[in-house]
Amino acid sequence: MKMRDTFIKPMHPEGRRFVAIFAAVTLLLFLVASFLGWIGVGLTIWCYYFFRDPVRVTPTREGLIVSPADGVVSLIEKAIPPAELGMPDVALTRVSVFMSVFNCHVNRAPIAGQVSAIAYRPGKFFNASLDKASADNERNSLCIDMADGRQLAVVQIAGLVARRIVCFSAKGDTLLTGERFGLIRFGSRLDVYLPDGVAPMVCLGQGMIAGETVLADLTTAEPARIGRAD
Repeated sequence: MKMRDTFIKPMHPEGRRFVAIFAAVTLLLFLVASFLGWIGVGLTIWCYYFFRDPVRVTPTREGLIVSPADGVVSLIEKAIPPAELGMPDVALTRVSVFMSVFNCHVNRAPIAGQVSAIAYRPGKFFNASLDKASADNERNSLCIDMADGRQLAVVQIAGLVARRIVCFSAKGDTLLTGERFGLIRFGSRLDVYLPDGVAPMVCLGQGMIAGETVLADLTTAEPARIGRAD
């Protein structure tokens, strides 16, 4: 990897107009006061990094479920998937990944399969790290049918700052593990509902990398992991 690749990342097309707006405002700020202009420069650079879309190396072994988002595991608990997906009314293990405004916000498919349902539901904008965000906040839910017949749900949830959920996929699409399927602007959360009987291989507070960090393994009977903060 070249040194410049450490700092310069590809930007997702969704971010181009936002960076252009930030840059235009920055020019106006320079006309008002130099120090305001430099603040604008900093915010423009932040906006560029927010919409960064780096290359990720996704493990390809069959059965691996990867994180759909960069961020931190904020919740691991039993919950019923969103009713609008039409999945069985059975509590599954839900793993929530909270994304701060400094994380990459491109969302990636946690497992390969066909999108059998997509459902958008408007809602509120509580802090995405709170438990009630899953039930009350604006969300976009996808049900993915895997090759073995099992289903997995992944839910994009808007947060306190995020006001726009973007989904690139449509019902009937076939996704690869780690494939980009959407993004959320300016702070949010992703919930993954694991198939019944599948235990997470991550712990509360663990850092996650979208498309790379293994979240669970369909082929193992290993119990849920317990971590230690150090």
